[in-house]
Amino acid sequence: MRKLIQACAVMLLVASCASNATPPRNATNACAILAERPDFARAMRASERKWGVPVHVQMATIYQESSFRGDARPPRRWLLGFIPRGRASSSYGYAQALDSTWREYQEKEGGRWARRDRIHDAADFIGWTMSQTERSMGISRHDAANQYLVFHEGRTGYRRGTYRNKPWLMNVARRVETRAANYKRQLASCR
Repeated sequence: MRKLIQACAVMLLVASCASNATPPRNATNACAILAERPDFARAMRASERKWGVPVHVQMATIYQESSFRGDARPPRRWLLGFIPRGRASSSYGYAQALDSTWREYQEKEGGRWARRDRIHDAADFIGWTMSQTERSMGISRHDAANQYLVFHEGRTGYRRGTYRNKPWLMNVARRVETRAANYKRQLASCR
C-alpha cells in the first residue's frame, strides 16, 4: 500500500510539472501548433463542429488573447513601483475570459467544472461566445475582426461603438483578421 501511495505522489508531482503555460514553439504556424499540440487540434475542431466557428478564427483569437498560454493573466498594477495593487481585470486563461463572463458560460453551457486554463473549455467558450454574437448581432462567425471586437468590448460595448474611440483596438482587430487569414491558408495545406 505504501508503494502505491508513493507512486501516486510521484505521478502527481510529474503531472504538476507539465504546464499549459508553455506556448507552442511556433505560434505563427497553424500546422506546427496543431502538430505539436494535438489536444489543441481536437479541442478547436470539436468547437468548430459544435458551434460553427472556424478553427482559424479560434486560433487567431487565442493567439491575440494569450499567445496560447493557458495561465495568461493581465499584468499586475503597482503603486509606487513596488506595492502590488492587483490586476487590471479578472481575465484569465487561453481566451482571457473575465470572471463574470466565464460564470455565465459555466451556467449556460460549460458546466461548473469548466476551466479557463484548459484548451478544450477555452475553445468551446470561444465557439459559444461567437455563435451567440452571430445569433444576436448578425456578425458572421467567419468575420474575425468584428467577432474579436465584440469578444473584447462585449455586445453592449460593440453596439455603443466604444471600439471606435480606441484606435489601438481597431489595429488589434485588423491584426487578428490578418492572422486568421494566415492560419486559414496554412490549415488548408496541412490538413
